[in-house]
Amino acid sequence: MTDINNNNEPTTLLRRGLIGSVFAAICCFTPFLVLIVAGVGLSAVVGWLDYALFPMLFASLSAVAYALWQQAGRPGHSPKALLIGLAVVLSALLFWLEFRFALRISVAAALAVAGYALWLRKSGSSAVSRIKRNWHKERNRYDQDL
Repeated sequence: MTDINNNNEPTTLLRRGLIGSVFAAICCFTPFLVLIVAGVGLSAVVGWLDYALFPMLFASLSAVAYALWQQAGRPGHSPKALLIGLAVVLSALLFWLEFRFALRISVAAALAVAGYALWLRKSGSSAVSRIKRNWHKERNRYDQDL
């Protein structure tokens, strides 16, 4: 039986990161959350939603990138510190720019995660093929020694 709260499993982390990213993007770029919040009588918090939603978006995208790195077999050094730093820097940049380029910065962050996924897939497949070649060479060498 699998543990539902296992946060280290890459597929669970990927799924949760994607759900958080989609939720934050829908709530940031549509009036969906504004209507819900206003419908329950909490219209006073509408002006502060972006201060929570954009950091949530960047943190969720960072979780997606980290999960993709875990699924790729962990090539290279852990990007965890870099991803946390990027989420903080992007959030601070948006606050500093007063959300002027929010859509552009968010789309750029999402495209960067997609590019990272493609790079991981390419480097992972080449690493797997390299390992297979080395394994076959060693096996052939071992068979010749016998």
